[in-house]
Amino acid sequence: MQTNETMFLENESKYNFAETVEKLTFEIEKNTWKLSAVHDLQDTLKKFGTEVLAIKVFALCHPKHSSRILSRDDERIISSLMPCRISVYEKSDGKTYISRMNTGMLAKSIGGITEEVMGDSTRDVEVILSTLVLDK
Repeated sequence: MQTNETMFLENESKYNFAETVEKLTFEIEKNTWKLSAVHDLQDTLKKFGTEVLAIKVFALCHPKHSSRILSRDDERIISSLMPCRISVYEKSDGKTYISRMNTGMLAKSIGGITEEVMGDSTRDVEVILSTLVLDK
């Protein structure tokens, strides 16, 4: 498990790749978040002649959180970090992993309403992942 000073967080999933993708999708919806896109990077790279292990990137948001930032002109600069992203991927050890940016750590360096909103989002995302990862 990483410390709070790590820019990216990674945990091993309790499940294989397909089950992790399925269970993550369910947990996102169950926790009232919206899944705006799932990017299948393995498939995308295959189209360009490159083979990589399975990897999908989930783009998710919660209108309650994002609107608190996007409704303020001075905070809209943070939109380049939106929506939240969670990656599910396999490694050569045959295990499936889940990663995401440590937005809680990043938020502390920004401050203000952005820190508050990103902190709330971070806590929500960790709840979503809590049933999927091994080292929680």
